[in-house]
Amino acid sequence: MISPPFSEILLISIALGFDAFSVALAAGAQGFTPRRIFRLGWHFGLFQFMMSIMGWGFGRFLSTWIGCFGNWVVFLLLIGIGGKMLSEGIKDVPVNILDISKGWNLIILSVVTSLDALGVGFAFGVVDYAIVNPVAIIGIVCIGMTVVGLYLGVLLFEKIGHRAMILGGLILIAIGMKTILL
Repeated sequence: MISPPFSEILLISIALGFDAFSVALAAGAQGFTPRRIFRLGWHFGLFQFMMSIMGWGFGRFLSTWIGCFGNWVVFLLLIGIGGKMLSEGIKDVPVNILDISKGWNLIILSVVTSLDALGVGFAFGVVDYAIVNPVAIIGIVCIGMTVVGLYLGVLLFEKIGHRAMILGGLILIAIGMKTILL
């Protein structure tokens, strides 16, 4: 197994973290205690980590059937995920703010913000990438982006909002293009 380049892992981590960052920006307008900030950051990061591992496992299992088409599968997944993020960012749908720092709201948003990580993990498994470093970096970056998003939420939500998703989508599309061009 090979390990993807650190720069690629970091860019993917940032792109994946934009979902959590966007939710945190919206939620930050409520004002959060340190406990709530920890809870949100921890759960979002943990779910990104776990979903990446689950996707990697599926990708490794299915890679024997995918074989030489692995790079094309990665390309299609990253283009699809990136396109979805880009579309969500362009729509700029207003977010209803509710207490997302506990209970089912926290669990559901943790899953929803980490679904893209499942696809990225799958892509890593298909191309036989080592998974430990990438998922650790994905989880840590997501925690950081969530915390930063919460703190910036009050100041920046009206200016940035869902546009952060556009940048994340473009990053994933560029990495997807790289898999078939290089």
